[in-house]
Amino acid sequence: MSGGATRGAARADWRIDRLETVDSTNEEARRRAFAGDAGNLWIVAAAQTAGRGRRGRAWVSPTGNLHASALLIDPCPQARSPQLGFVAGVALAKAAEDVGAGSARLKWPNDLVVDGAKCAGMLLEAAALPDRRIACVVGVGVNCAHAPEGVGYPTAALAGGAVAASDLFRRLAARFAEALDLWARGENFAAIRAAWLERAAGVGALVRIEDARGRREGAFLGLDADGRLLFRGEGGLEAIEAADLWISPEPNRAPVAASADSRGNA
Repeated sequence: MSGGATRGAARADWRIDRLETVDSTNEEARRRAFAGDAGNLWIVAAAQTAGRGRRGRAWVSPTGNLHASALLIDPCPQARSPQLGFVAGVALAKAAEDVGAGSARLKWPNDLVVDGAKCAGMLLEAAALPDRRIACVVGVGVNCAHAPEGVGYPTAALAGGAVAASDLFRRLAARFAEALDLWARGENFAAIRAAWLERAAGVGALVRIEDARGRREGAFLGLDADGRLLFRGEGGLEAIEAADLWISPEPNRAPVAASADSRGNA
């Protein structure tokens, strides 16, 4: 890590540490947790040298983009901690709306897209601390100034590159605190789920998923009450906890008929 840290407050009960360079804001937040940090801490870096996304994939992290991670200690019962990805998604989508990027949509499980091109990703990680509390780290990376090339999927800069990372972060910090309050430690996930679905890309559309069972095509029907993807393919209705998702660009292909089962998803 290089550069000094300056502290400020997103809200009275939150702190912010701003760093010039760090290996990974998620990794730094994890180190702080194991060093005894009480949580409600944002780590924000101008650049990352080893940023990462889901499944250990590299995350390109140039100066000018937003690289931030929120550390929470025991924010909810452990079984509910995966819901924090949806809390962060709602917060990021609302922050994007605040800065004039209202066309950005949430793509399951953890992306923000504009016209199908990825402009942001979120990474939720959790670890058990020695005292048996749970440290949850929510990482957010947003293409503000630069959209990486050669990564194997379409990318875009949020609002065409017209939004400064610092301005977006101010709104994100405020929206994340609001979303956490609404979520109420998981007691009110239904409200987060509804807000996420209002801003979701591809609901009702033909999609392709790939998980441990392989690659298959079907309809994205929404989320179940626990946040899993509701998918109807040739094998019937599935509630999918983890997978890669591609939304079909072919608007003339009708999605598979929806089921009456609407259990919910997280």
